[in-house]
Amino acid sequence: MKPYSEACERNREPILAVLKRVLRKSRRVLEIGSGTGQHAAYFSAALPHLAWQASDVAEHLGGIRMWGVEPIELDVDQPWPDVDADAVFSANTVHIMSWPQVERMFAGMAGMPSFAVLCLYGPFSYGGRHTSDSNRRFDAMLRAGDPASGIRDFEAIGALAKRCGLQFAEDNAMPANNRLLVFRKSGSGPC
Repeated sequence: MKPYSEACERNREPILAVLKRVLRKSRRVLEIGSGTGQHAAYFSAALPHLAWQASDVAEHLGGIRMWGVEPIELDVDQPWPDVDADAVFSANTVHIMSWPQVERMFAGMAGMPSFAVLCLYGPFSYGGRHTSDSNRRFDAMLRAGDPASGIRDFEAIGALAKRCGLQFAEDNAMPANNRLLVFRKSGSGPC
């Protein structure tokens, strides 16, 4: 059965509006954590100037293919695949990973020769405070299931991005108390 996420259907238009603007000069996008494959299928059709490369852990690749998208395997706990992109999009990933996995994801992106822009979608806290009661409850649910997961603090993500040679560019409000953060390559970092 084809995987489906109602949230992907609800958030795709607001995300697309930002991606159209932010990725207008990009040519190849690596999507990290494609999940069901819905975003990859929709965004690749809506942004035909981009070569959209979906990716995820092995167990999700079959479902992504059901959306007519050919993904590659990318597991941040394994060696980074041989892929180069000038942009990265990732939705709803950093809060389900452990912090060391988030660090490895940023290091992998920073190591791609052409990498220039990151679009990171999901819920974030600011100054250690949740933006809504629903995000506070969601964070508690995540941490109850896996104490290493949880909604990440904007400042921690920004500091990690800076260490990896990225400069914060935009914070876009999205539906359901989510954000779409944009970072641009500003140099090289040890990451």
